[in-house]
Parts: sequence; C-alpha cells; structure tokens
Amino acid sequence: MNKNIKNILNKKNKSKLVCLTAYSKNIASILDKHCDIVLVGDSLGSVLYNYKSTKEVTLNTMINHSRSVRLGVKKSLMIVDMPHNTYRNPKEALKNAKLVMKKTKCDAIKLEGGKKILPIVKKLVKNKIPVMGHIGILPQTDKKFTFKGKKLLERNRILNEAKLLESAGIFSIVLECIEIELSKIITKKLTIPTIGIGSSVNCDGQVLVVDDLIGLSDSKFRFVKRYVSIKKIINEAVKKYKSEVLNKQFPKIKNSFKN
Repeated sequence: MNKNIKNILNKKNKSKLVCLTAYSKNIASILDKHCDIVLVGDSLGSVLYNYKSTKEVTLNTMINHSRSVRLGVKKSLMIVDMPHNTYRNPKEALKNAKLVMKKTKCDAIKLEGGKKILPIVKKLVKNKIPVMGHIGILPQTDKKFTFKGKKLLERNRILNEAKLLESAGIFSIVLECIEIELSKIITKKLTIPTIGIGSSVNCDGQVLVVDDLIGLSDSKFRFVKRYVSIKKIINEAVKKYKSEVLNKQFPKIKNSFKN
C-alpha cells in the first residue's frame, strides 16, 4: 500500500485531514506544505473553463492538469478525479484509470457513485489502483443540487452505499452536502476516513475548491468559506503596474540590460 494512503488511514479518529483542490504546479506547491490530500478535481471545468457542469471535462484535460500538479506535490497524497463517462463499466474504468495513473503519477483516483459503481471499484482495487469514493451530491450526474439525507429512505440508502463501497475496497470517501447527523453516523460506522464538503465538522477531514477559499471565484455555495480576497490583491498589483508603465516608472535600469 502507498505510504501516503497508510498515513491517511492512520489519521482516522486521531487527526483531522486537510484537503484542497489544485489544477497547476504553482498552486499545488503551496498546498503541498499544508495539505494531507491534494485533489485534482473535475471542478476545474467550472472554475477554469466556465463549463456549465463537470460533464464537459475530458480525460485529456484531467491528465494535463494533473501532470502539472504532480510537479508541485512532493509530500501530500495526490488524487485525480475520473471525469464523467470515463468509467461506465469495469473494462472502460480500468483502461482509463491505468492511463491516468501512468501519465500523471498520481497516488489514487476518485469515482462518484454508490451501488452502480461497486463492480468498477472492485475491478480497480483488484488491479492495485487505489480508489477514493464520493457519495451525497454527485456533480457529474445529479440534476438538482440539494443536500442529501432529508428522508429516512434516502438516509438508509446513503449509509448502506457507504458501507458497500468500503467493503468493495475504497480507502476513503468524500461526503458532499450530506445532512449533519447522517455524516456523523457514516463517519462513525466506517473504518476509512470521510472527507466532507458541506457535510459538517463531523467528518474525518474537509475539502474545498481552492479558488473558493482564496476568493478567486464568485461561488455562493453555503459550505464555502472565503479566507482571503485574492481578487483584490491581484487588482491592486495590476493597478500599480499600469500606473508605473504609464508614468515610465517601470521598467527601471535594474529590470533592463546594458552592455
């Protein structure tokens, strides 16, 4: 087993796990100093490419960004999202997951879904490809983005799927927008770590989209917390640069070349 995955498993019930998304080397190298997990999320579809949904993200796009992220990740566990329609059956999933692992040198891949993906998870794990699960809101397939676990039937289904995915061999699972008490129950019942996004402090760890955290996006999701407004910082820097160019203050001699 990958030593970083072992470290993640060992933190269950001991220490909270810190996870953020990254799509390039520069950001990844900063996150690597602080995160247990760096996720190359298919959220890059909306964050970077302004797609209406993650369904438009391609395998090649994920691979290219992941290769860049890999250059910045030295100590954290690096996980790559398998994009929509790249794991519709065990055969397709294995072929594409192998390609992602080979081209990106990532530590693991992440799949969205419950019962439907159990045969896929088993196939990948059998072939020594580490898998992180993802239940609750499933951005790749859900049409409505409302929190999960309102009714008893839904709560039982989600809990059961979490257990089945663990039995199938996943080493960790993302809980997206799952009701507080249900998140607590799932986290207690599973022996693997749960990573929450909009699923309360009861999870073993937390993940956010880094662009939301630094205020580069205009995300209004309830579960987002903005820790800084990088837009303001960039705006001030560009404003100062413009002023210096217009007033012939930049470039100075030290920024130029002379025989």
